[in-house]
Amino acid sequence: MSPSKPAASAQTAYLGLGSNLGDRRAHLARAVERLNAARGLRVVAVSPIYVTAPVGLADQPDFYNAAVEVLTEQGPGELLDTCQGIEAEFGRVRTVRWGPRTIDLDLLLYADRRTHGGRLLLPHPRMRERAFVLIPLAQIAPDLVLDGRTIAAWAAGIDATGVRRLD
Repeated sequence: MSPSKPAASAQTAYLGLGSNLGDRRAHLARAVERLNAARGLRVVAVSPIYVTAPVGLADQPDFYNAAVEVLTEQGPGELLDTCQGIEAEFGRVRTVRWGPRTIDLDLLLYADRRTHGGRLLLPHPRMRERAFVLIPLAQIAPDLVLDGRTIAAWAAGIDATGVRRLD
């Protein structure tokens, strides 16, 4: 049985993906496949992969990062649950903040939804400060407006040291 595809009323959401353990490229590709197989979810666009220096905890391998656009019938909380379920399938264990991981799926934006409390903050509270998020996101949604500026403008104004496109 194939998963149901989103209806015309589906919402657009953007996710940030990262991996710095094991076969990073394969982990990202498999995570995209798992997202696309989820009920009421369809992957619309995937950015190129970027190699990025770790943030927060420097003594770990570089990350492979990408951004994904999805159409979803899932609400924001359900989409977060789907992402965390995929992380669990990959063996993700949250022991060290900003530590190494097989896969990380962050819900960056969900339609024009804004939340400021609970377990889900939208837009993602640190995305405007992170080149490893903005640069891939600008590849798939350059004209998307966040807080009065396009994603392309946010990306152009950020220090991209330690971020390079994977060939």
